[in-house]
Amino acid sequence: MRATWKVNFTETVVFGNGAINELPDLCDKFNAKNIVIVTDRGIKDAGILQKVVDTFDESYQTFVYDRAVPEPPVDSAVECLEEAKNYMDVDLIVGLGGGSSIDLAKVVALLLRYGGEPADYFGEHKVPGPVAPLIAIPTTAGTGSEVTSVTVLTDVKNKMKTGISANELRPKVALLDPELTLKLPAYVTACSGIDALSHALEAYTAKDAHYIDTDDELLFQGGNPISDALALQAIKYIFEGLVLAVNQGSNIEARSKMLMGSLLAGQAFSNAGTAAAHALAYPLGGIVKSPHGELTGLLLPHVLKYNQPVIKEKLATVERFICPESGVLSEEEAGCRFIERVEQLLEEIQLPSSLSQIGVMEEDLPEVAEKALTIDRLVRNTPRVPTKESFENLLLSAL
Repeated sequence: MRATWKVNFTETVVFGNGAINELPDLCDKFNAKNIVIVTDRGIKDAGILQKVVDTFDESYQTFVYDRAVPEPPVDSAVECLEEAKNYMDVDLIVGLGGGSSIDLAKVVALLLRYGGEPADYFGEHKVPGPVAPLIAIPTTAGTGSEVTSVTVLTDVKNKMKTGISANELRPKVALLDPELTLKLPAYVTACSGIDALSHALEAYTAKDAHYIDTDDELLFQGGNPISDALALQAIKYIFEGLVLAVNQGSNIEARSKMLMGSLLAGQAFSNAGTAAAHALAYPLGGIVKSPHGELTGLLLPHVLKYNQPVIKEKLATVERFICPESGVLSEEEAGCRFIERVEQLLEEIQLPSSLSQIGVMEEDLPEVAEKALTIDRLVRNTPRVPTKESFENLLLSAL
């Protein structure tokens, strides 16, 4: 039994409509005048990049790298930094966009401070200390990357996803402006929003930190009272906002709830960790082209059913929290009602509810189960200990 647990957070969070106008003042706190903005072409084409650049007056110099792509190649971080340093002496990095842009910005900030190659830092706890000043500005409500300690890259040479994990990677500032999410398409809103719900629910139902069976230093600590509180509130915001945000993209109140829900979920899972839905989604991502959020959302109700025998109290608690009328139900009934609520949500935001819908075949399942079991940091968080057979049966139920 582990005697202690700990949590870590981004130092400063700025939230609200028009919050982007505070960006220059935030840069000034780091005495930063030469700013690198890491983003993607979609953000540029949507006019969001220009809105950010326009906050700076002539006393600032900006360099824009707009070639971020999903799960960005390792080399793009080196490319970005080299181009920026050829243009100016870099003071600060801004990550603007979805999780991929912010993840790439994290690596650029790391290399700016310590040099070397991204591969020097692959894995956990290999970042020597604080990275260069980094401000994260999310334009989606899903990854929570603006407050997390992880970055995911693609090692093109070895044809595999890889990551860098360290608390030092958390941005110094998370700047969240719901108005920047208004142009997010409905499908992207749905996929990113259900991923945020997966983050929150897997953090909330993660194995208790005291019972994580390892003596290693952990980033994903397991469940604790602080992550529980954050995750529970995140779940409530997401259920209140997601259907409206998908169907009424200009509904600023719904967008605000989703952005806050994603933020709280990011703070929760970056300390407690995620579990089986994410462990299974990673190998599935190598078989089908579905977005990561679509995969975790599809798996989520099946994972909840799998874990239900050991998380009955938590499932009942979350159902009663988001729907006080469920207080009259028994613990078993309330938990089942909540799982039905998740299934209904998937239907209402028009995301697939079965693996066969997205092209997964029954013969794929053994390999997916086997690969998922190798992801130790997620498997050890799963409250009900999985086996290859139990993972295969879970996947079969989702087929």
